[in-house]
Amino acid sequence: MRQFNILIVTFMVFSACMAQNKPLVNAKASQIDGGNAYFGTHFADADVLTSAEMRGNYEKMSTKDTMASKFSGLVTEVCKVKGCWMKLQLGDGKETMVKFKDYGFFVPKELVGKEVIVNGLAFVEEMNVKDQRHYARDAGKSDEEIAAIINAETKYAFEADGVLIKE
Repeated sequence: MRQFNILIVTFMVFSACMAQNKPLVNAKASQIDGGNAYFGTHFADADVLTSAEMRGNYEKMSTKDTMASKFSGLVTEVCKVKGCWMKLQLGDGKETMVKFKDYGFFVPKELVGKEVIVNGLAFVEEMNVKDQRHYARDAGKSDEEIAAIINAETKYAFEADGVLIKE
């Protein structure tokens, strides 16, 4: 039985190491089209809402609502660990946290300050303290800033199936 347990633990450690060393194949653009880079699903860049229009849509939503949307926004923050989320400015001090559908792709960590178009599903969520602290850690916040997070917050969120970086 002891050998079996050692075998199981060895397998788990090996699997974890392999997962961490897995190449980020999806961190590269899935398609380059006339200087534009697509991450995730390719989508038409017509009928795109502005970030202000999207903010207006969010303001009408409750935590039970979802809305298929496509909008442009300025990137204010990207996960420093692997580019697995980003925040987009909506105006009036508001922003939305963009995560990627099924963790299926990542974006370059150097996107801060660039305009992107996201395609996917907008929703409003109640984010607990644990998740807020996790994202703060990913963003490189200080221990003091992380410790100051003590309450759940209602956040604007977006699950993108595609991201377009216009050149």
